[in-house]
Amino acid sequence: MTDKLPVMRIGVVGFGHLGQYLVERLQREGAQVGLTLVFVWNRNTDKLRESVAEELILHNLPDFTDRGADVIVEVCHPKIVKDFGVQLLSKAHFLVGSPSALSDPQLNQELRQAAEHHGRTLYVPSGALWGDQDILRLNDSGSLKALFIRMSKHPSCFRLTGDVLSDWTEDEGRRVLFSGSVAELCPVAPNNVNTMAAAAIAAGTLGFAGVQGEIVSDTALSDYHVVEVEVTGANGFTVNTVRRNPAKLGAVTGSATYNSFWSSLLVCKGHGGRVYLC
Repeated sequence: MTDKLPVMRIGVVGFGHLGQYLVERLQREGAQVGLTLVFVWNRNTDKLRESVAEELILHNLPDFTDRGADVIVEVCHPKIVKDFGVQLLSKAHFLVGSPSALSDPQLNQELRQAAEHHGRTLYVPSGALWGDQDILRLNDSGSLKALFIRMSKHPSCFRLTGDVLSDWTEDEGRRVLFSGSVAELCPVAPNNVNTMAAAAIAAGTLGFAGVQGEIVSDTALSDYHVVEVEVTGANGFTVNTVRRNPAKLGAVTGSATYNSFWSSLLVCKGHGGRVYLC
């Protein structure tokens, strides 16, 4: 007789493209990997009805406490992290799909304190960030001196505050939208820079204020996003990586990030009272 996998009960908050992907995969493969879906919340519940059984639909997010989730996955917007993050951590481990919310120093501290107080884990998925564990090791050894990330996308893929991109045209080519600290960048593009936010978590000694980022609109990028990472260590050590993440026009999230997020969910087994980059 084979031993059964211990079952982790998963709640999903948000039902955009990434939320739909996770819910579909949990329903299709969850039992094989020891995961079971216990609720899905979305601001518009009508969007859920064709894909989610009625008993799994959570109509009011504060009622999540009735579902007994072991891990709650947020994949919608930083505002949900701000408004409900501490409450969610009081009852479950919390996988933050919008880590740009952690650029707020007060919220960052509150979530860390809640995780420690309740013995929960605040999980931060690496998403489209390659080399996250290498950055983490350099940081922990005291060797990380600087970190720069550039994300280039078709203008239709950006969701920015304000009207920075309201005047784009198909033939304009490349335009730098913002260059500066990730702390300053996150409020400008909260849905587009979660990769940079994950990098700022990995590079804890630099933090959101120390990690530098740049977002670029490029009308030539109709099939993929480009993520460039430059890591500077001690004694002049420098590593540059450039990766393409396949993405359709208008897609905030590249397709490679979907599988990465699923892999992150698989390691959410509870790491006790801390922040864990996965």
